[in-house]
Amino acid sequence: MTRTPDPETTASALRVAVLGAEGRMGAEACRAVEAADDLELVARIGRGDDLEAIAAAGAQVAVDLTVPAVTAQNVDWLVDHGIHAVVGTTGWTEESLGALRERLAGAPDVGVLIAPNFAIGAVLAMRFAEVAARYYESAEIIEMHHPDKLDAPSGTARHTAAAIARGRTAGGLGPVPDATEKDPLGARGAVVDGVHVHAVRQRGLVAHEVVQFGGPGEQFQLRHDSFDRGSFMPGVLLGVREVASHPGLTVGLDGYLDLGTGDAADAAGQG
Repeated sequence: MTRTPDPETTASALRVAVLGAEGRMGAEACRAVEAADDLELVARIGRGDDLEAIAAAGAQVAVDLTVPAVTAQNVDWLVDHGIHAVVGTTGWTEESLGALRERLAGAPDVGVLIAPNFAIGAVLAMRFAEVAARYYESAEIIEMHHPDKLDAPSGTARHTAAAIARGRTAGGLGPVPDATEKDPLGARGAVVDGVHVHAVRQRGLVAHEVVQFGGPGEQFQLRHDSFDRGSFMPGVLLGVREVASHPGLTVGLDGYLDLGTGDAADAAGQG
């Protein structure tokens, strides 16, 4: 569904489309865009709707909150039509990201943000995890989500594991110690960038992550909890407002935040 832009809306309002508007995250994003004075929601795209409605509505930025099976195709279409994209759909691989970078090379003015998590606290936790990782011998991640989530481990957990791996490399640390020899049932979880990741899927949860670090005689924990999808909206709106100023591909909302200099900032995901 689309609507004609309100003639009373100021000319400076950024015109936004939401893909996946019928889902819980998509509906929340629509409400957030409509409540923002500097943004105008011009298109709500649900399953089966023609993407041409986005261009017809004059959208400048599109928020993709669909499903992994279609998100890459959607973003390709947006890039080809010169529309900036803010993507919260997970399931991206190094191969699909590489293909997107190649496509963006032919559209140098278009920006794409792919964010594993839009919650500001989650982004900060990932940054803090990278800093802490260089000082602790052991590190593991427990991520907890609702049972309707389609992928595991979560994109946030993968992004966190990559940050921890960078921190460990910067700290000159070797592999995380683990003497396990037999684990026929996979009780030790997945291994992402050398870090064990444990995924919980349980009714009543939204999005939660615990990062545990261990050293001689101590444990250090970072925890972030999203109890409501509204927690993601400040990050979504930040992405919508900033994406045009960051042409090319940015992976992670940290690429749009001033989180200091150093190894972590240098690896923020610009591509």
